[in-house]
Amino acid sequence: MGRGKIVIRRIDNATNRQVTFSKRRNGLLKKAKELAILCDAEVGLVIFSSTGKLHEFASSRLGQLSYIY
Repeated sequence: MGRGKIVIRRIDNATNRQVTFSKRRNGLLKKAKELAILCDAEVGLVIFSSTGKLHEFASSRLGQLSYIY
């Protein structure tokens, strides 16, 4: 038996919200790295937190990626 569906909604508790953000951010960064390695793809990921902090990943130079597209 599989997992049940969860309702996706904003987390009210600020501490829990920050912990969830950190965990999901790390998961997204890991997936972006894996995609770049496994598929030899050019991957760029930009994440802004609710406080405005920038988190980014690029398999090559991010400026070079934006120039191509």
